[in-house]
Amino acid sequence: MNYYLKLLLTLSLFTLSFTLFSQTSKVFETKTVKSEILGVEKKYSIYFPEGYEKSERSYPVLYLLHGYSDNHTGWIQFGEVQRIADLTIQEGKATPMIIVMPDADTDRIGYTNNIDGKWNYEDYFFEELIPHIEATYRTRNEKRYRAIAGLSMGGGGTFIYALHHPELFVAACPLSAWFGEADYEQRKKEMAPYYEGKSKKEIQAHYERNNPLVLMEQLPEKIEWNNRIRWYIDCGDDDHLSIDNSKMHILMTNKEIPHEFRMRDGGHNWSYWRSALPTVLEFVTKSFHQY
Repeated sequence: MNYYLKLLLTLSLFTLSFTLFSQTSKVFETKTVKSEILGVEKKYSIYFPEGYEKSERSYPVLYLLHGYSDNHTGWIQFGEVQRIADLTIQEGKATPMIIVMPDADTDRIGYTNNIDGKWNYEDYFFEELIPHIEATYRTRNEKRYRAIAGLSMGGGGTFIYALHHPELFVAACPLSAWFGEADYEQRKKEMAPYYEGKSKKEIQAHYERNNPLVLMEQLPEKIEWNNRIRWYIDCGDDDHLSIDNSKMHILMTNKEIPHEFRMRDGGHNWSYWRSALPTVLEFVTKSFHQY
């Protein structure tokens, strides 16, 4: 091989390596948005697929919620979202998408509005976070390109958000979902500091608004086309939350609400949720596509 051919081959390999390196996916562990509703700077993590920085196209968005005791970095540190998303996209099973991971572990933990009105996280999510994401990044801002998923507490949040705002999400994927306290009396006991001075009627209403089983039961028999959601529900057979998730499956079946329900071998842990994420990405991709 002559000198010039070797030089050309070396330059070609360098160019290819540089191109591949420059087009890799990116994860930003901590971005912030100023929340007037909560009165704080709220953190979130975000995943950009390969090619985002070089292209001018807009991307569908998956909002991915963490569980209790984690924060916005949980899906990055323990869920390995970048590795799994990259691989699933490279295999052609998922479309390139932006993944937003909000923080629900500051001041008060959870995705709902508190009954005392002093920490309205759900209002922040819909009135500030989503508008911020759609104004800051190249996102497709219609319902058909927006999905939500989450684990445990975030699985419960996924149910609540999708049921409160079905006009905003094309797909919802709760994993090992926690539905909150089992009944009114337990909720009153658990949330006593925030319920001080509230009547039984107010507490009951707050419980019903934030319990996925109650919300699902209250769905009208006929769901309008623009409020339809594609559901994927997944919970391990050794998970202590499998009973409530099975109840949800039975309820949705009895109400003839189309959904995918999986109970696989596993428990309430990151090994299970990592194994679920590729299927979630594939499921929402099918929801984003047109048939």
